[in-house]
Amino acid sequence: MPPFVWEQHCCLPLLPSARVAELARFPVGSYLSVNIGYAPHSTADAVAMAELLRKDALDDGRFRLVQRHRDIAGCAGESRALAFDLEDSGPLGGRLDNIAMFYELGVRSLATTYNHANAAGCGCLDTEDTGLTGYGRDIVRTLNTVGMFVDGSHCSRRSGLEMAELTDAPMIYSHSNFAALWAHPRNITDDQARACAATGGVVGINGVGIFLGHNAESERAERVAAMARHIEYGAELLGIEHIGIGSDYSFDNAEFNEEILAHPENFSADYTKYGPLQWTPPEDLLGYAEVPGLDEVLADRGFSESDRAAVFGGNFARVAAEVWAD
Repeated sequence: MPPFVWEQHCCLPLLPSARVAELARFPVGSYLSVNIGYAPHSTADAVAMAELLRKDALDDGRFRLVQRHRDIAGCAGESRALAFDLEDSGPLGGRLDNIAMFYELGVRSLATTYNHANAAGCGCLDTEDTGLTGYGRDIVRTLNTVGMFVDGSHCSRRSGLEMAELTDAPMIYSHSNFAALWAHPRNITDDQARACAATGGVVGINGVGIFLGHNAESERAERVAAMARHIEYGAELLGIEHIGIGSDYSFDNAEFNEEILAHPENFSADYTKYGPLQWTPPEDLLGYAEVPGLDEVLADRGFSESDRAAVFGGNFARVAAEVWAD
């Protein structure tokens, strides 16, 4: 079993009702990056979410807020490391100096766009892909300076390629699968993946049914197997050192499905035509439930213990040590 899980992106409700206790479903020693805002949210919204979760984590006692990379190792055997991410540059409010402010609050990765074009560039659901804007390019440079991950998930293909060209540090796709295996517009091309790997970065494979081609409620085991296939494909394409986990599990899954229906401007038929979204829960990563866990499935496919440890945590931990400003 891998020594720990590095979960590069998961979601609690973006509401005052959010509670970090839900994250205890991940094993002790895990690193957990939780989303605190995307396209609909203001700077104040995202700050309030970060402050709520920080206080809740301290009150709970089973979580340690990440300030430095070494904080993660300090969690082994006793707690879970907690950090945050932004899925869109909208919460910056147009101010580059807010990147440093969010870093101090524990945000360690930022994607420029969420599905559709904004002031920073194009999203993965835009029909015309013009890539990054000048402001988007400035965001990438500022992320490098501050020491935060440049994240290409939800961004357009051209935007992702331009991020890879601009960044001076390893970039990531925090939670993106391979379009070569399932042609969903949220999945990334081989060119995007290669460009990310060329920076030294990592692609985090997610467990969302519509991005895996297995979205029926009954296809829980099939989602795990599909995640394993995307990991296998990525390892063959890029090398095992460039693949990780960003499951995108939504602890607010009912609320998120309602959000998709209530705010179609942030999504498209590519999100809704398969029925309510289904996810791969934390229990299915290491096999605590009734279906074979991802770790077991990868072992059965010939992945060594060291390979699995790299995918489940080592690869993202390595690039974080290089990118983060500590």
